[in-house]
Amino acid sequence: MEQTKRTFSGAPWEKVVGYCRAIRKGNTIAVTGTTSINEDGSVFSIGNPYEQAKRCLTIIEKAILPLGATRKDIIRTRMFVTDISKWQEFGRAHGEFFAGYPPATTMVEVKALIDSNLLIEIEADAILNETQINS
Repeated sequence: MEQTKRTFSGAPWEKVVGYCRAIRKGNTIAVTGTTSINEDGSVFSIGNPYEQAKRCLTIIEKAILPLGATRKDIIRTRMFVTDISKWQEFGRAHGEFFAGYPPATTMVEVKALIDSNLLIEIEADAILNETQINS
């Protein structure tokens, strides 16, 4: 039987909304929309698109490591941003993080995120290879 594994980040919304940070089923990992928050739940680097994007990606990587994946296994990201005119700053953080193994990605502007100080939310999908699945 295929086992389902989950990771949680402790974000204040996880319990309220009823979701996990990342879930692995077989060789597939899905990471929920991830925002730029500190360990205490406050917004990280208010007003800084580049730093907020980096923080999201760091949280995503932390969520997939216990599930057997690394950033190299991420095949797709989706970036939801509140100001598309800042696309270069968001994109620079994404490009640096995935240097050498870029995933497919989408960046779209949204009206708002759950906190008005959040500038970006990122989802990610990863696929494990046969060696990773059996380890």
